[in-house]
Amino acid sequence: MVLLYERVCGHVLEQLRRGALRPGDRVPSEMELAAQFGVSRITSKRALEVLREAGLVERIRGKGTFVVRRLPDLTDLSVPLRPGTRRDARSIALIVPDMSEAYGLDLLNAIEERCAEYGAHLVVRRTHGRQSDEEKAVDSLVSTVDGLIVFPVHGDFYNASLLRQVLDGYPVVLVDRHLSGIPVAAVLTDNVAAARALTTRLLDQGHEHIAFVSPPPVNTSSIEDRLEGFRTAFSERGHPYELTDLRSTLPGSTTTDSVRADMDVLRAFRDSRPEVTAYFACEYNLARMVDRALGGDRVVACFDSPGDSIGGPPFLHVRQNQTEMGRRAVDLLLAQLRDEPVQNLSYVPFELVDPERT
Repeated sequence: MVLLYERVCGHVLEQLRRGALRPGDRVPSEMELAAQFGVSRITSKRALEVLREAGLVERIRGKGTFVVRRLPDLTDLSVPLRPGTRRDARSIALIVPDMSEAYGLDLLNAIEERCAEYGAHLVVRRTHGRQSDEEKAVDSLVSTVDGLIVFPVHGDFYNASLLRQVLDGYPVVLVDRHLSGIPVAAVLTDNVAAARALTTRLLDQGHEHIAFVSPPPVNTSSIEDRLEGFRTAFSERGHPYELTDLRSTLPGSTTTDSVRADMDVLRAFRDSRPEVTAYFACEYNLARMVDRALGGDRVVACFDSPGDSIGGPPFLHVRQNQTEMGRRAVDLLLAQLRDEPVQNLSYVPFELVDPERT
């Protein structure tokens, strides 16, 4: 079976043999080859890379791809080109804000193990929650790896570098979040359904007044979806409250002063809303802050409460399946590299964990 990129390589090789392409000539671009052969730019890019590794073309940044000035002997060359030197092993980069026991380490482990199963090389870059560092990571990695798995940072606007790569057809898979309105593969929890289930559990426990607590949700799909799920749980019962301007748990923002300020906000909210008996924190560290600020006299629920082997998880929570998320992200990225169609949103299962029932 001839692979799609090998068809493109074979065409260019034939052009060289016939003299239609001569040393120094410009070779059709990724976009032109993709249109000519009806393939994706991922496929045409790989074809040009294989031709480069075979010593037939050179790629000049900002100018294009050109036939090398000194061509090797074409007599014995055939497709696939120089299998001994062609890069079959894939190289994948994972870009994440950070990792912790609460969330991220299991995801990294799953991605690393899946890459090992496929013989793919994995590069990891941390952005520390800074969008500028995320943009730099994307820009520096796209020319050295075959595809990206990205855990997007929290932000008021989308990463321009990441958007550019997605729109250009570069292989990208997002984890944990999606970009609303942008056609890119994403592996995540159905945060709307999970938040609705968690809120419903609190309502079923008899809590009529429940507050949702989070950083600003703007352009952070996981928080936006969790807030939507929280709201939809209150169909004909209960009273929802929202406190969505806390910032101290955002990456790079956790300082003594910011934590103190957020805890003051939480206490002021409690004092003004004494009827609220349960708080839904969008993530674990915020749940810890809520619990401490309120002195442990309110029920707190959240996403991803790790706990310990003896005491168990301290909060009622949604447990996301990070292992499945990581495995599926690698599978989807490699499918893109094989020029196979992939769906935009891929949901992984979640479960509710109640410490009183474990």
